[in-house]
Amino acid sequence: MLYDWDEKPELNITPLVDVMLVLLAILMVIAPNIVYEENIKLPQGSVSKQLSKISPVHIVIDKNSNVKLNGNQELMNAFMDNFSSYAQDLDKKATVLISADRSLDYGIVMSVLAAVKQAGFIEVSLATNG
Repeated sequence: MLYDWDEKPELNITPLVDVMLVLLAILMVIAPNIVYEENIKLPQGSVSKQLSKISPVHIVIDKNSNVKLNGNQELMNAFMDNFSSYAQDLDKKATVLISADRSLDYGIVMSVLAAVKQAGFIEVSLATNG
């Protein structure tokens, strides 16, 4: 039995195409009916918690070293102690705005700033005229 090396075999792919078309038709008919359901437990949100805006604390120091805390007059000498006790009722996340006169001594403003920081406030801003 001699083999002819010049002979080229022909592949018959017709049965393969027929089988693939039948499988494709089956898949197209069945696919819309396939329902896959995965039960997922979602975390419960807090519906009752409302976001509220925290009102800022305003500290104003005029040119005569008079301190006003949210409009109430305070003594400069006792401001450190008074602000510590006043801040106990406030939210420490509130913004503290310090407005001071330009002619004031730098040390006075820094002592007020130190009292605010010592009370535990994180957001402290020095207000300007614009």
